[in-house]
Amino acid sequence: PPPPPVVYFRGIDDALRDKIKTLRERQETLKEKAIDPYATSPEITPPVSKYGHAQSNMLHAGDVPADIKQPSTQNRCACLFSPDRRYIAWLSLVALAYNYNVWFCTARMVFPFHNETTNPFWIAFDVLSDAVNIIDIMVWQPRLQFVKAGDVIKSGPMAKVYYRKSQRFKIDIISVLPFDLLCLYFEFSAVYRVNRFIRIESFFDFSDRLESIMAKAYIWRVIRTTGYLLYALHLNSCAYYVASMYQGIKSTTWVYNGEGTAYLRCYYYAVRSLINIGGLPEPITTFEISFQMANFFIGVFVFSSLIGQMRDVIGAATAGKTYFRASMDGCVDYMNTYNIPKVVQNRIRTWYNYTWSAQGMLDESELLDKMPLVMKTAIAVDINLSTFQKIALFQGCDQQMLVDMLLRLKSIVYLPGDFVVKKGDIGKEMYVIKSGAVQVVGGPDNSIVFVTLKAGCVFGEISLLQSAKDGGNRRTANVKAHGFANLFVLEKKDLFDILIHYPESQKVLARKGRKLTKAKGPPAAKTEEKPKGNALFAVKPPTPKLLKFIGNFRKGAFKVRGSGASRG
Repeated sequence: PPPPPVVYFRGIDDALRDKIKTLRERQETLKEKAIDPYATSPEITPPVSKYGHAQSNMLHAGDVPADIKQPSTQNRCACLFSPDRRYIAWLSLVALAYNYNVWFCTARMVFPFHNETTNPFWIAFDVLSDAVNIIDIMVWQPRLQFVKAGDVIKSGPMAKVYYRKSQRFKIDIISVLPFDLLCLYFEFSAVYRVNRFIRIESFFDFSDRLESIMAKAYIWRVIRTTGYLLYALHLNSCAYYVASMYQGIKSTTWVYNGEGTAYLRCYYYAVRSLINIGGLPEPITTFEISFQMANFFIGVFVFSSLIGQMRDVIGAATAGKTYFRASMDGCVDYMNTYNIPKVVQNRIRTWYNYTWSAQGMLDESELLDKMPLVMKTAIAVDINLSTFQKIALFQGCDQQMLVDMLLRLKSIVYLPGDFVVKKGDIGKEMYVIKSGAVQVVGGPDNSIVFVTLKAGCVFGEISLLQSAKDGGNRRTANVKAHGFANLFVLEKKDLFDILIHYPESQKVLARKGRKLTKAKGPPAAKTEEKPKGNALFAVKPPTPKLLKFIGNFRKGAFKVRGSGASRG
């Protein structure tokens, strides 16, 4: 046995041992920091100050001043809004009531729609729309959650206080003031309902929330823009009737002649005037000329902006299709320039058409790259995490490592008959079948199908962990797409970049990789052809010059020794 160490001073020896241990721990920490620059800092968290302890005790005891008291945890939620379709359905009634006021009240103020027969119906509709607005102000709006300092406040009392202090509450109260009661002392008119027009924010709130839940929001945008156009024509028809009343019905050929339904006749005039269709009677008086010129200016500016907005909405809805066509046309021009064979061109066109029809885009990564990491992770986990957890090679690994692997997957579409891998190729990727099917084939002309792999299956994962020594990372089978197949691909480089941060999982994968390699067996040895025929009597290769020199040198030395012996 080795002799015991000699210790002269026990205290100095213990101090040196502690120092060496500290230096080794620091060295390991710095190594981890060099590998992972985002690792936690080795600095110790500073202790809590006396003031912090005192404030913490106050919070636990409940004796907290009002100026420093924090909101209760019951009033906070994580950070997610869940759109309530019941509230959106209610907002549709509020928006309907608002549209009733802005459309019918303007028409009732101008056209002769009030008489003893229709007045009871108008009063009923007015009361119904006012009831919807009052219920919305008293019941729904005070219960809406809001964001404060990044937190979503869901407390009922706090939401009520927040709404009553907002500018919207003041506008809502003004919009429902009952000026209609003046009809009891004056003539019945819709002028007293003009204050309902200022509650336009309720309509925009409904529009924004409806867009957020629609799969094709551009449909609502087109409908909304068309409504703006029709309402502009509605206002112009009302203005034309007022101008006709000012000039006198049937006073000139330009004004309304009093025949037919007044609203339809005036609306027809507004359509032909604002859209500049032409064919209208020429204005005669100065007032008529001024009115018509104003109509033309409004038609040029307002309607051009509305048509431009409509174009933007339709352009945004078809932007993806436009990008697809531009990409495909550019690729076809490139192939025609370099005289690519027609067979290859047809396959490329097929790939473009299928990729667009299947997923509505050419590259999914372009869409995901615009999302924050949390959103990309949620989508990747929802699509592929269950599949990765079933892979025997990855069972027992860190779940976070699997999530990081999901973020590195790339989507590739293969056409029918395309070879995904070929026997003997270098294995640099593993594949997860997203949709479609692939076949493992072999035999003469690859006509024998050994197995068919469908959506959710994984292949090629063993080659990721095998080294290139003795051809261990070579593909052992041919795999081709049976039909259109969409595969997720994980490259070996991405896997190794991930394993740097998960040393324990790296050990697990290395151990499983060795077991799978042993079960698979060693790679086939290279067969060398035995010499046949004249090869058995091949010419002996020449002796190297160095060996010849050594042999001649030894012969010369032997001769010299022999001559010396003879002389003696």
